[in-house]
Amino acid sequence: MCGIAGIINTNHAPVSPDILKKMADVLKHRGPDDEGFFMNRPEAEPRPKWKHVTGQGHVGLAHRRLSIIALDSGHQPIPNEDRSVWVTYNGEIYNYASIKAELTGKGHRFATDSDTEVIVHAYEEWGDACVQKFRGMFAFVLWDQRRDRIFAARDRVGIKPLYYFFEANRFVFGSEIKAILEHPDVPRKVRSESVSDYFHLMYVPGPESIFDGIHKLLPGHTLSIENGAMRIEEYWDISFARTLDFTEDEWCRRVLHKLEEAIDLRMLSDVPLGAFLSGGVDSGAVVALMAGLSDAPVKTASIGFADETFNELPYARRVAEQYNTHHHEKTVDADSLGILDKLVWHFDEPFADSSAIPTYYVSRIAREKVTVSLSGDGGDENFAGYRRHLFDFAENRLRGVFPEWFRKTVISGLADIYPKADRLPRFLRAKTLLTNLSREPVQGYYNSMAWFQGAPDLFTPEMKKELNGYSPVCHYERYFRKSDASCPLSRVQYTDMKTYLVDDILTKVDRASMANSLEVRVPVLDHEFMELVAAMPSNLKLKKREGKYIFKKSLAGHLPHDCMYREKKGFSIPLSSWVKNDLKSVFEDTVLSKNSFCGDYLNEKAVKRLWGQHQKGQRDFAFEIWAILVFELWGRRWLW
Repeated sequence: MCGIAGIINTNHAPVSPDILKKMADVLKHRGPDDEGFFMNRPEAEPRPKWKHVTGQGHVGLAHRRLSIIALDSGHQPIPNEDRSVWVTYNGEIYNYASIKAELTGKGHRFATDSDTEVIVHAYEEWGDACVQKFRGMFAFVLWDQRRDRIFAARDRVGIKPLYYFFEANRFVFGSEIKAILEHPDVPRKVRSESVSDYFHLMYVPGPESIFDGIHKLLPGHTLSIENGAMRIEEYWDISFARTLDFTEDEWCRRVLHKLEEAIDLRMLSDVPLGAFLSGGVDSGAVVALMAGLSDAPVKTASIGFADETFNELPYARRVAEQYNTHHHEKTVDADSLGILDKLVWHFDEPFADSSAIPTYYVSRIAREKVTVSLSGDGGDENFAGYRRHLFDFAENRLRGVFPEWFRKTVISGLADIYPKADRLPRFLRAKTLLTNLSREPVQGYYNSMAWFQGAPDLFTPEMKKELNGYSPVCHYERYFRKSDASCPLSRVQYTDMKTYLVDDILTKVDRASMANSLEVRVPVLDHEFMELVAAMPSNLKLKKREGKYIFKKSLAGHLPHDCMYREKKGFSIPLSSWVKNDLKSVFEDTVLSKNSFCGDYLNEKAVKRLWGQHQKGQRDFAFEIWAILVFELWGRRWLW
């Protein structure tokens, strides 16, 4: 795991070595072990510049390294034999040894034992199609001197990030936005639509970012620039069109076998390796299978809360005891909010998923013992494990009962007058159900995903005018159309994989872990495993009102029964209490101050009304208040 950055001027203007160095420096947390640079020179034959940024060329590549594999020979950027192809790369290609053997058989000569060098030779041999060979997580940018061509790629699922800016013949890229912002020609202009996206969804979905002109390369896509023209192409997408007809027992066997294979690949490391353990199904499955593949005890790390309503440590301990792991844990309380400013710096964009706090701390305690940690992220997306999947399934069945005119008049009218019940469980919040039923499936599912339904009421008149009717539902409409799934459940799974998984879950894990110089690997998101599970009939994912049906059945005997079938808590924190008490002075001193950043976007009276209702216990606006506070702190950090 590393940090990459670079500048390539397509008009051949010289790259500034000083700017390139600054871009690398702000990514040091991603790669504290080493740094490397390459700048081409005007003469035909470029030379490597291993330790210092020098040269007068139009191409500058930078790299910050966290040493995981080939500790002595993995320095980057790295070239092919004749130094005509250079790459800077972040991630791990788990099948690199077999690819290397194939390339060696075709006459390629390797100078190192690293997976990085495989990329340049694979590109030489197969061109842009080289990415089809890679099994892993990666983001890389490659320069082909012979064609004066840029080629970049991001892994299929979006585990590793890649941001870029391309204007006025200048291509600037980085693992994080902060590296791109080090370039003086990149403006810090806020994109209004992304502000709306953030306040509705609590994150900014790709391919755009919060900054106008800075983009995210989407998962499963490549980017090339040749003769000044940029081209973006999709090289992989998850398909739900195929259905495999196996018995339940055969599905259990295949799921466990493929997951074990994915975990085994991800246990390749030249440094200490462990796992996150929440006490739930997904992380428990990873730890259980790791234990069976390892001769030594697995090193596990867990986070809990002083508030027992949110505490999952007892379940994590049971799994740790069952597999005799070397277990480490930490309890998070309101004092942990002290890292909020640090998180705002690490995330670059406003990001209001409060589980970033425990994710940061579990990464920190894991890093005390290991350099690599496996996680169970992706289980809910693969196996329909979120409660909203169950509700959406039920709502789709009910839509078929009522005629369209009835849904759009009678049910819609009931939804308008039904009171909002924030503090009740979802199944008792009839307003959400009625609203979803009155809408088409895509709009209903978006309504379930949008945390902040009242966001437009908070925007200033100027902001509303600039948005001109824009709604973040467009992201969901795009993927509902793009999905090849015929089953409604598979369609929402696909949409989750393209939105919430990428720009919330995986962004959170990447930033929180990299803030602690920890590499996190995600075997449940192995693309071959995902392709297998996508072919599973939906009634084996969601059955008897239980998500992850086959996954849980396959783990019988591997995990305690109550760890698998208890109520899901996720990585929730006691946000309502913290907002009402511990964050009160912070909110009042920043958001409600006369000199508020939010004032340019949010109506002051509306924000005060929302704050007052929460403080009086009239409504639970904890998530909305948290989103406003994070946006305020983000603006102060990155724009003031």
